[in-house]
Amino acid sequence: MASFEGTFTGASGLRIAIVVARFNDLVTGKLLSGCLDCLSRHGIDTAATSAQLDIAWVPGSFEIPLVAQRLAASGRYQVVITLGAVIRGDTPHFDVVVAEVSKGVAAVSRSTGVPVIFGVLTTDTLQQALERAGIKSNLGWNYGLQALEMGSLMAALPG
Repeated sequence: MASFEGTFTGASGLRIAIVVARFNDLVTGKLLSGCLDCLSRHGIDTAATSAQLDIAWVPGSFEIPLVAQRLAASGRYQVVITLGAVIRGDTPHFDVVVAEVSKGVAAVSRSTGVPVIFGVLTTDTLQQALERAGIKSNLGWNYGLQALEMGSLMAALPG
């Protein structure tokens, strides 16, 4: 019986793309910072001149799947990380955006075979979003770890 698991080390050849929403950038900027810190501490070159990492900025979370699709389909990246923050308001807009971005990100992963990490916070309040982006803990760090694990796992799988 074979058992396959990803690791968090040996990421020297891993190429990662990050798609970040500008809307709610107070939150997404903190998520990106935590993500980059994690990747850097685990051996990914995060310098501006890095050949291992590219960052694409989109207007809002709704636009994330389209850019993630283009990046994943390019063949340049083994993993794509998506970072966004959708905060509930007084209209049904929240429900529409959350449904579309989550379905869109999942579809990208399935259609391309490239792991796409879902790092889009969906919260009721700005306070909740800020807590998840650094006040209590920074989920950006977790998304970085997920990317490293999935990148190494996919490389270890047969086929």
